Amino acid sequence: MDFFDLLTMTGGLALFLYGMHLLSEGLEKISGGKLERILENLTNSRLKAVLLGAVVTAVIQSSSATTVMVVGFVNSGIMKLSQAVGVIMGANVGTTITSWVLSLAGIESGNFFLQMVKPTSFSPVLAMTGVILIMFLKNGKKRDTGMILVGFAILMTGMDTMSQAMKPLSSVPWFTGILTMFSNPVLGVLAGALITAVIQSSSASVGILQALCATGSIYYATAVPVILGQNIGTCVTAMMSGVGAGRNARRASIIHLLFNIIGAVVFMAVFYSLNAVIRFEFMNIPADRAGIAFVHTGFNLVTTLVLLPFAGVLEKLSFAIIKPDEEEERQEKEKERFPQIEERFLEAPSFALEQAHFHARKMAEIAQESLSRAAHILLNYDEREAQEVERLEALLDRYDDEISGYLVKLSGRNLNVADSRKLGMLLHSVGDWERIGDHAMNLTECAREMKQRNQGFSQRASGELKVFSQAVMDIVSLCVSIFQSEDAAQAKRVEAFEETIDILQREMKRRHMRRLGNGKCTAQMGFILSDITNDYERIADHCSNLAIHVMQLHGDGTYAHEYIHALEKGKGSEFDRLLKEYLKHYELPEEK
Repeated sequence: MDFFDLLTMTGGLALFLYGMHLLSEGLEKISGGKLERILENLTNSRLKAVLLGAVVTAVIQSSSATTVMVVGFVNSGIMKLSQAVGVIMGANVGTTITSWVLSLAGIESGNFFLQMVKPTSFSPVLAMTGVILIMFLKNGKKRDTGMILVGFAILMTGMDTMSQAMKPLSSVPWFTGILTMFSNPVLGVLAGALITAVIQSSSASVGILQALCATGSIYYATAVPVILGQNIGTCVTAMMSGVGAGRNARRASIIHLLFNIIGAVVFMAVFYSLNAVIRFEFMNIPADRAGIAFVHTGFNLVTTLVLLPFAGVLEKLSFAIIKPDEEEERQEKEKERFPQIEERFLEAPSFALEQAHFHARKMAEIAQESLSRAAHILLNYDEREAQEVERLEALLDRYDDEISGYLVKLSGRNLNVADSRKLGMLLHSVGDWERIGDHAMNLTECAREMKQRNQGFSQRASGELKVFSQAVMDIVSLCVSIFQSEDAAQAKRVEAFEETIDILQREMKRRHMRRLGNGKCTAQMGFILSDITNDYERIADHCSNLAIHVMQLHGDGTYAHEYIHALEKGKGSEFDRLLKEYLKHYELPEEK
């Protein structure tokens, strides 16, 4: 092997690693956060967690990425540590798919169809298709698909280049001597762990091992311990992700490390004990790509099946290594009130947006709860309820600051068109939800003022206010549902609902002026009632904004003022039909 062969091998390695990066990044983008949403909604079933972890990892082609996600979920309080154990185990199984895809490059046959199954045969077609999608199409999803195709083609080209450049190494004594050293199980494990820790991808390091098979100098006696070490080395990424995170997040990364170390030790003890008695003949024959893939899958599958019943033990070991303290208990209580938005998720924009939307959905629910409590104490004052509204309003302020800041940081990342729209929708929406909380606080102050003055509304005014309050709470409830489901069709119902509330407000003011003229109401209570109806009407305005934000998400170019002015409100229109329906449903009590 001369200097130019070394250059070729280095170039092949660079292409292989870059192709792996492009492939993984493209798959993460095209998933649009959906896979992460599945992980986020895990049940307590460990078996289900294992299966989901395996599927997600198989799709995004990175066990490290899945584990980093899990560490982030645990740190933010979205996922419990007990759920994380199963996902981590499943990630180790899912990552083995890559080695099977790479093993297809070793197919040797003169049959045309079998030759076409070889990735090196169809990679040029994928590369050309991917380049066309990237260069000539503007659709974000199609460009991401192009990135996946190009990434796969580059990966396979790099692997083929490495394999060709490494073939002369079979006749180099020092190279075969090094490989012989790795036949020692301990040295083999250390070598595999070190290589994988450096490149931070077990899939990539297994691919390099498969490429080395082209030399014919890699025997199974060498390959088996190296593969065991590769599974330990891949834990480095998760361990780094846990630095600076909460204790439970660090425990999740520790569980990943413990799982692979214990798995490797148990597997080695059993495997080499049997080998000492039975003498596995295959250990002394050259390994091929498919054999490497089989060992990789076999080890991870067996380890998962053996250790899954002991998942609780792994969790207890992580607590023994990272012991709880009073500060941790305080932080956990704080997370229950306000889960953290993870900075590490910014590296995967689609996933980061899902996290922002997750917290914004929580914010919407808090705003709805705040309004419900405020509406209740207007008619039945309770100081404890009033203090709870104050707490929720402060929480909404914090959500607004945290989510808005996070989205501003995210806006500087490489976002596709759909993600950019979603970011804009969220950025505007969190402000509206925060303002709804402010108005709920204003309503609480009105209720407190009436209590301090020992005044209240007449029975007739209270009945009208009850209907009006219900209409506003219902429009907020509708908007929470629309915001969480991103349902543009339902969003189009909101404008007629908002107009209904405007009409109810005008009618309530008219009735109040009439009661004031008849001496049945005081001017002071009239001011309070005006403040209440104004706050309710502004809440409905924010609901109108939220509905338009959701419609903008679906790319119809809708802007608030343009939409309202262009809306068909004539007799017989959909708006007119809905308006009549709402006015009938929220009819004020008859005047006497």
